[in-house]
Amino acid sequence: MDERELLIEEAIGAHRPSDPGGPIRPHPAWLDLPPGDRLIAFAATLRARAIEAALDPDALSTTARCVLARILRGA
Repeated sequence: MDERELLIEEAIGAHRPSDPGGPIRPHPAWLDLPPGDRLIAFAATLRARAIEAALDPDALSTTARCVLARILRGA
């Protein structure tokens, strides 16, 4: 896997850095990708989230679970 592929793989993951109680920031790998590769990463993210939701008993993606947890924590 080359550096470009690694950045795309990191960017499509559900983890996003955030400050405690602060806004969610884009993944650092996303910021390192050129615009064309961001489009590729975005399309791959959509596919990944659809697969995650299809496999989840509540039909939630990892992103949806993270957002829900954040809401329930009151953050």
